[in-house]
Amino acid sequence: MVKTKLKMLAISVMAIAITLLSQESLAYYSTIGRATNVVTSGNISFEIHERTDQGTEFPEEGVYIMPGDIVSKQVSIENICEHPFYIRVKILYDIDSKELPSEECFALNINRNDWIEHDGWFYYNGIVNPGETTPLIFSEVEIIGEKVDNAYLGKTLTLTVKAHAVQSEHNPVENPWEASGWPEE
Repeated sequence: MVKTKLKMLAISVMAIAITLLSQESLAYYSTIGRATNVVTSGNISFEIHERTDQGTEFPEEGVYIMPGDIVSKQVSIENICEHPFYIRVKILYDIDSKELPSEECFALNINRNDWIEHDGWFYYNGIVNPGETTPLIFSEVEIIGEKVDNAYLGKTLTLTVKAHAVQSEHNPVENPWEASGWPEE
């Protein structure tokens, strides 16, 4: 009987030991986990407005011009998102002729009170808040008569406004071109 009690005691001790060891293992494995953190950044959206002095949209197909003409083209940027941003604009010129550099064909009345030229870009000197529209970048385009003469009849001159924006929240700078996040060209 003593042998049976010793066997039962040994089996009980083994059972308790196995139970305790397995609980520690289960406890160990239950403390390992994964956390998935979702961080969503805000979107920046803007719209480039190109209007005439009559308040109508500038025609997509362009306008017929003659040398010396001054064409009304009022360009501004509207913040259509929920975040304030810095904005910069590049003006690109093109002509379907190789004889004349295209930038020599146009004269723009750039608004240099609100826009600062730096490294080939015009930076708005401020922050564009949600729902706001920048002051005009320019309002007229002059076709330079002495450069664009009758030799350019039938040619197409193109002026394109390209814009980039970066967040101003948590991006304080003294000059807008110093802001972090401007994309490469």
